[in-house]
Amino acid sequence: IQLLDLPGIIEGASEGKGRGRQVIAVAKSSDLILMVLDATKSEAANSRYAHKEILTRELEAVGLRLNQTPPRVYIKKKHSGGVQVNNTVPGGLTKIDESTVLKVLAEYKIHHCELLIREDIDVDQLIDVLEGNRKYIRCLYVYNKVDALTIEEVDALSRRADSVCISCYLELGMDQLLRRMWAAMGLVRVYTKKTGNKPDFDEPVVLAEHRGGTSVKDFCDQIHNTIAKNLKYAQVWGTSAKHMGQRVGVKHALEDEDVV
Repeated sequence: IQLLDLPGIIEGASEGKGRGRQVIAVAKSSDLILMVLDATKSEAANSRYAHKEILTRELEAVGLRLNQTPPRVYIKKKHSGGVQVNNTVPGGLTKIDESTVLKVLAEYKIHHCELLIREDIDVDQLIDVLEGNRKYIRCLYVYNKVDALTIEEVDALSRRADSVCISCYLELGMDQLLRRMWAAMGLVRVYTKKTGNKPDFDEPVVLAEHRGGTSVKDFCDQIHNTIAKNLKYAQVWGTSAKHMGQRVGVKHALEDEDVV
């Protein structure tokens, strides 16, 4: 795991101020963003300390989408036949109508296509699909200096979505932050075990669904790309196994802290 400490992003960074484009370019290649915020500052919309809103706005301006999933919208361009818009949303679309969809498609010079919408999207999400260059990244909002707040204020912050409260000064909440980071990145630690020996818990093989997969084959490929070709079966101990030492094939999905 590589942890990068980026310079602060100022307002206007998406337009190049303060070398903001170089900083944001690094953020685009990450699997997780930790947005470190001062818990003692006001987050009111009209406050000059509304850091969370400023940072989010600057990141979104360059195509980053924090804690969002790609819209389930599928487009197939054609050479003729006009535009066919279909949706499978129960109750129909509520945030956008078909005439608006057609206008947006026309703006992008798309006059012949099949468009399938599987969720209730808005105009901005449709534009994201048509642009095709958006990056969807998990983000944790890390509130520092909570030692200066009351218990009620800390409780309110900790209940916010994707938020973690810490105090670097008192070293509070660090273990929780690590657990939240690990869960947000979807990392799976798999330990190795030689026949007749105890498992090696010192150096796990780290897998992730968004970086190759978490199957036994993916585990083998991390060690050497020839192992899976000659593998008859593997034995697995852990939560993914129905019983201890279960024999599984290369398609078996491993879970965190399994032993193979």
